[in-house]
Amino acid sequence: MNTTSTPDLFHSAFYKFVKLDEPDAVIEHLRKLTSDLLGSILVAQEGINGMVAGSTRDVDAFEAALQADPRIGKVTFKRSACITVPFKRMKVRRKNEIVPLGIPGVDATRGGGIDVSPAEWRKLIAEDDVVLLDNRNSFEYKVGHFEGAIDPQVHHFRDFPEYVKAHMDEWKAEGKRVAMYCTGGIRCDKTSAWMADLGMSVYQLEGGILNYFMKMPDAEKDWHGECFVFDNRIALDTKMRETDTTLEDVYDGEPDGEWRLARAKTLSDA
Repeated sequence: MNTTSTPDLFHSAFYKFVKLDEPDAVIEHLRKLTSDLLGSILVAQEGINGMVAGSTRDVDAFEAALQADPRIGKVTFKRSACITVPFKRMKVRRKNEIVPLGIPGVDATRGGGIDVSPAEWRKLIAEDDVVLLDNRNSFEYKVGHFEGAIDPQVHHFRDFPEYVKAHMDEWKAEGKRVAMYCTGGIRCDKTSAWMADLGMSVYQLEGGILNYFMKMPDAEKDWHGECFVFDNRIALDTKMRETDTTLEDVYDGEPDGEWRLARAKTLSDA
């Protein structure tokens, strides 16, 4: 892990489901825009999903340029200060999906879920008729989660639909409303589009956990622990500050923990 720090280093996370007719052209453009940044961006016909890090000036310039690209449109960025340098280099890659649900034909560009603002989310998850689902891996849930949230015990995002299919009839019979959340919102957007195809509506936290931390100064009232992030910082607290949590802390006791730990360390050095 690279622990070198600088007083002007920021991380910016973003995604956008949008139909891209020429993904390779978008990739070429993004590589030019990110020449002074570190990070990782995935591009597919269904949109873009990325994280970049750099100085305030360079991150500002990138965000402004991306917003000005008519192929992408409006993008919401979630920015946080860094102590640890979160990435070693910059990668922009082509993928079949920007987040793989494992179910073909799901079109998240047309939407699906009901977005709930952070302030309204607090009220929603306190209601008795709400089933609150953590739409992340089990190890992420262990690091931190909303009070009352269910851990579906999945080890890969593509396993989440099986949990939903196994319980959806029960939720409907009990008159339950389903609310779910993830780190930045992208996994919920993809899942809710699939659930809409099944005739099931779902509420989702707008902008995910990170947006909740950014918008709710007292997020610790509803959130227990920290939030795992997929970069060298490992985890953030509710004030969007890097914590002392290590990869060993995250993966200890997981069924595939040794593999995940080895893979994470390899990627951090790549």
